[in-house]
Amino acid sequence: MTRYIVRRSLWVIVLLFAVSFLTFVVFYLFPSADPALLRAGRSPSTERVEAIRQQLGLDRAWPLQFLDYLKSLVLHFDLGYSFHNDVPIKEAIFERLPATISVALGALVVWLVAGIGVGIISATRPGSRLDRLAMGGALVAISAPVYWLGLVSMYLFASDIGVLPILPGQATYVPLTEDPAGWFGSLILPWLVLASAYAAIYARLVRSTMLETLSQDYIRTARAKGLRERRVVMRHGLRGAITPVVTAAGLDLGIVLGGSILVETVFNIPGIGRQAFEAIGQADLPMIQGTVLFGALFIVVANLVVDILYAWLDPRVRY
Repeated sequence: MTRYIVRRSLWVIVLLFAVSFLTFVVFYLFPSADPALLRAGRSPSTERVEAIRQQLGLDRAWPLQFLDYLKSLVLHFDLGYSFHNDVPIKEAIFERLPATISVALGALVVWLVAGIGVGIISATRPGSRLDRLAMGGALVAISAPVYWLGLVSMYLFASDIGVLPILPGQATYVPLTEDPAGWFGSLILPWLVLASAYAAIYARLVRSTMLETLSQDYIRTARAKGLRERRVVMRHGLRGAITPVVTAAGLDLGIVLGGSILVETVFNIPGIGRQAFEAIGQADLPMIQGTVLFGALFIVVANLVVDILYAWLDPRVRY
């Protein structure tokens, strides 16, 4: 088990190095804009642009720039400074990290509760009108783009600009440390929008695994012993069908932490996803590298945790 964990951890390091290298190469060799030119202001002189390029180190060969970046990252966990506003990347990301974690964890709770609940109801009443309605609604939720659903929900339900302002709270993000009630209210719509597609996927996943589990011999034996149907479904059926859900939840949480850019942009949430979007528009290479690296870190760490749990639950699992 120890060798397995070490081997998977080393693979995580290799993946992070590859992500960092590819990000650097793509934005250095195929730039959408010159960072020095953007920082120089309107109608800058050639001398000023060259001076800024030298100040930022952009006049050096890109392999040397990448090696310096890698050395600072490995030895000091230093992600460099922003080209746009000259602030430390690490501090800027950590400042916005709580907002992204708030969005991701809240959405995780919503989609697990909704997805598992709807999946159980559909699995216990297969072929019924309720089952068809639930699965049809899940298909609609999966098909709805996040940015469209976010804009429509704000237009309809936002407390200050909505046509039907039925939800409490504010339309702009409020930090948890400033106002817990305002924080909760400002994240209700983002949680619901982000969780909608995932809840639909989990509902279909739980339904299929529950139907397979409920057809097993030990379920029929439990019913034959006279156990209540609710106990059979919740204690025996759900317990046998929950493993794929746990696995998917770990990976999806990493993906949401690393890629909640659409929800954060639509709802004006100052998180890492929106920070990456702004950095791309400003051609801020160090900030792009930092946000992409953090996003990759969330995903590969979640993948590592899931792999370790699988190996612990089933010793036959060895990659």
